[in-house]
Order: sequence, then structure tokens, then C-alpha cells
Amino acid sequence: MGVLTDYFRAPDAAAVVRALELTGGGRPDFDDGSGAGFDGVEAKRVDPDIVLGRLVAAIREEAWHPDVVPEKPVWPATPPPGPDGPQDGDDPWAAGPWVTELGTTARDTLAGVPDERLPEVVAQWALAEEWDGADASDLLPLAEELIGLARRARAAGEQLYCWICL
Repeated sequence: MGVLTDYFRAPDAAAVVRALELTGGGRPDFDDGSGAGFDGVEAKRVDPDIVLGRLVAAIREEAWHPDVVPEKPVWPATPPPGPDGPQDGDDPWAAGPWVTELGTTARDTLAGVPDERLPEVVAQWALAEEWDGADASDLLPLAEELIGLARRARAAGEQLYCWICL
């Protein structure tokens, strides 16, 4: 099945935690047009560290590095484990799901890419080994969705979040 990743926007981490408490940490509801839930994008296998980081690096025309997309943990809402990691498999930090808040620099990079650069940027993104030879034309709609989400988040003064589940 692979790793499930959903990106969404929210006013702040407290709003995200409140929503996740209602779902027991499950996938946050996305807006179905009724105004309930978060504005989001399903992006299976697009983890924030590497795959989204490669898109951000391509936009910036720089080499990917581990800190290209800064993140701050939001969920689980319990304190993170110490340096030895979770002590048992039932610990939510071991089992997930996890939610991280992406840094505003990543949001603003995604939101600021000019539309005319998208084909070039996505062609570069498609070269990432994680895509295993995917065609850029297949990735363009996903990139457009992520960029559109970032633009809406920036316009609303909101942050971007990633929900990750194994």
C-alpha cells in the first residue's frame, strides 16, 4: 500500500490538533464544498522531507538537502520520545499517524513559482529517483494541486501541514 501523505492548510497547529482529536489521529476531513473540513490534496508517497523537498529545491534551482522543507511536529499531541525513541510499539510516535507543519519558506516557495516555469520545474522533479522514471506530464497535475494549495494557504495567512500514515 505504501505511505499515505495528505497535504492541507489550516490556520494554526491548535486547529489541526482539535480536528485530529475528533478523528483519533485519522486522516483529517477535506472540505467537500460545505465549508467543513480542511482544504487539502491527497499526495500518496510525497513525503515532505524528500519528495516534496525535491520539488521545492527544483523551484529554487538548488540542490536538494535535508532541510529544504523545515518541519515542526504537530501530532501525536503527546511529548516526543527521547533520543532512544519510543519504548513500545503502541506509542503513537512509533505507530503514527503523524502530522507536521511545514515551514513558511516552503509554502512561499511553492506559492511563488510562476505558472510559466511549471513544465521546467516538474521536468526536474520527475528526475528524482523516488519517482522511478515517472513522466513529467503525469506529475504536472499533482504539482499544480500542491502549488495551488500553497497559494491558497499563503493568501489566507495559513500554514501547510502534512498528514503521514504507514
